[in-house]
Amino acid sequence: MSRDAYHDDLGAPRGPVVGRPEVLRRFPELAAAWDLADRVFPVRITRSFWERALAAGAPLMRQVLPDVRELEPFDGERVDPVGERRFNPLPWVVHKEPSRVLLLVTKRCHLYCRYCFRRTHDPADAEDPSPEAWDAAIRYAAASGAEEVILSGGDPLAARDAVLFDAIDRLRPTIPVIRIHTRAPITRPDRVTPALVAGLAARAPVWTVVHCNHADELSPDVDAALARLVDAGLPVLNQAVLLAGVNDDPEALAGLCRALVRRRVFPYYLHHPDAVLGAGHFAVDRARGLEIYGALARRVSGVALPRYVLDAPDGSGKRDVLADARAPLV
Repeated sequence: MSRDAYHDDLGAPRGPVVGRPEVLRRFPELAAAWDLADRVFPVRITRSFWERALAAGAPLMRQVLPDVRELEPFDGERVDPVGERRFNPLPWVVHKEPSRVLLLVTKRCHLYCRYCFRRTHDPADAEDPSPEAWDAAIRYAAASGAEEVILSGGDPLAARDAVLFDAIDRLRPTIPVIRIHTRAPITRPDRVTPALVAGLAARAPVWTVVHCNHADELSPDVDAALARLVDAGLPVLNQAVLLAGVNDDPEALAGLCRALVRRRVFPYYLHHPDAVLGAGHFAVDRARGLEIYGALARRVSGVALPRYVLDAPDGSGKRDVLADARAPLV
């Protein structure tokens, strides 16, 4: 498949984004930060998210606006913060657990979150797999004996529907469950088209795992995108990241979890922030994280309470922070 045929018409970089001039007209003080940070990790903000951020302020703005602190080192930072590079049997494949294989459909996203744990991909690397590399990745996953394949990225919904449907069809004879890990229903909700939803529903079981960190990220167009998925019988779960200045408050997290459940989205994980290069200003002390999580557990029901986990930097996978509070991060 050619590169031009690979990307969805709504996907990055073609989809409507808010550019540097528009952002700097409102926040001229960010000019230096934008230029410096963009060289290391691109700044890209969708218009839908930008309009919500203007209304909500810091909880959304901090996630997407560049910050000069991205250029500052901090103790414990890692180029490979969740230990993926030890588990790359092929390009575009991560295989940490026997039961699950993760395929990187693309490195592109509609919006680039400043705390992204994959922001340290070498900028010289290709942003999409070649047809030959993608075929090899699919063949590897299909023959892996795994129970689940996770289509991730980047954002897999930055690829065309045909790319996703073809991947699922080629995996399905041997892979019972497909997961799509995407932020698009939150950052670019019009990407969740009826055609996409119908195609995924026809290939069930397909689970959609979205990424929403604050209730202010939810809006009527996001609600409609999530409802299209759920109404089609596609289970939807959420992963949030605990982020300083965004949601490091039990009331903010409780508001998020309640809002998700009301929309029939299960709060699946609350991730302790990874030690990502350039993301030290989002860090939350583990003791503080446990305090926040304990307060959250007293505020919401069991169905609204996510698991509080950290993704170990040695590549050993997710661990419950509560049970692992005394263990060192290795």
